[in-house]
Amino acid sequence: MADIRQVTPDFAVAPQLQPGDMAEAARRGFALVINNRPDDEAEDQPSGAQMQAAAEAAGLAYAHIPVRGGPNEAQIEAVAEAVKGATGPVLAFCRSGTRSIVTWSIGRALAGEDRDALIAHGRNAGYDLSGVLG
Repeated sequence: MADIRQVTPDFAVAPQLQPGDMAEAARRGFALVINNRPDDEAEDQPSGAQMQAAAEAAGLAYAHIPVRGGPNEAQIEAVAEAVKGATGPVLAFCRSGTRSIVTWSIGRALAGEDRDALIAHGRNAGYDLSGVLG
């Protein structure tokens, strides 16, 4: 399984997941998988439809919220709403995990969460959010 990085007790990010990773994500207690990677970004990546089918077969909720470059307001809101509506821990992924944690953290900051705490969560998970939230 991919390198899952726990950001908070209820939110984690990972680089590109594969359909075969969905059963393991369910076993690890995740309830929702968010795919932040646009289809056809790379030749070797599975499609959003393939990921959705695998997630649902494993009993996971699934959201495809593709982000190219920096996230826009609609993408930030969509991730925030998906996380808010999740029935348990959330695992978000993209190519490296960066777009996923950036999109999530901007939404949390806009909701009033302390930016320094968010930067610390990112640092602890191996991501530098200071340029985004600083």
